[in-house]
Amino acid sequence: MDGVKAVGIIAKPGIPHARTLICNLISWLRERNIQPRCDRQSAEYAGQQGLNRDEVPDGAQLIIVLGGDGTLLSAARAVKGREIPILAVNLGGLGFLTAITVDALYPELERAFRGEHRIGLRRMLKCEVIRNGESIVDYEALNDIVVNKGDLARMIDLEARVDAHFVCRYKADGLILATPTGSTAYSLSAGGPIVFPTVESILITPICPHMLTNRPVIVPDTSTINLHNLAEDNDAWLTVDGQVGEPLKHGDQVVCRRSDHAVHLIRPPKLLFFDVLREKLKWGER
Repeated sequence: MDGVKAVGIIAKPGIPHARTLICNLISWLRERNIQPRCDRQSAEYAGQQGLNRDEVPDGAQLIIVLGGDGTLLSAARAVKGREIPILAVNLGGLGFLTAITVDALYPELERAFRGEHRIGLRRMLKCEVIRNGESIVDYEALNDIVVNKGDLARMIDLEARVDAHFVCRYKADGLILATPTGSTAYSLSAGGPIVFPTVESILITPICPHMLTNRPVIVPDTSTINLHNLAEDNDAWLTVDGQVGEPLKHGDQVVCRRSDHAVHLIRPPKLLFFDVLREKLKWGER
């Protein structure tokens, strides 16, 4: 990463020690003639004026995310497919994606500036809502796209097709379409499998299905998945990465396919996927 001129900083709110961390980080970057581009939250920690999160990646050669996996998911959408490496530092709890510790922040930055960093490509998932034959909105997700019931709704009915082939009619609390990256998130909680990040696939995981034989299914990521909402207006909701979304109307179709974009995630040296699983899921050691 020769010639780094600007680095974006995106932070999670409500972290007590983030103020000192971010102030020191801004000073560290400026000592190296690197412009910090802070979102409003990270700027607030430093007592400065910040940028809208979507503006942070403009002109940046690297994005530093300080928080948990949720902060990283938001940052991934802000990057909008630009091939900007993201260095995600875990200030939260579980943190499957934010595997870099605070102690490793500056060594990993030095490594990245020398071009010695290791990049993991995490493919995103795209969806659009089709209403009355017209596309009304589209989203991109790093983890998952979920159609689930509203707060007071009973189970909802969804008809699923993969590449125009009828799969089944689900009667369930909802349905999760997850990337391999998202296989360790909501899908895992709903009984879905863990998928290695480089496997080119999409997971279809029902949430509390009425039929016990409705099990998770893995399909190639070349597939187009169409979910036809049979619930009444506003009884079903579309949620993207657990952070954005909207209510669905009866007859809406949610069409999902692999995105053209991938997140360029800086990975710690020598830390492998199964190392993370053992650490985060407390699997037994050898």
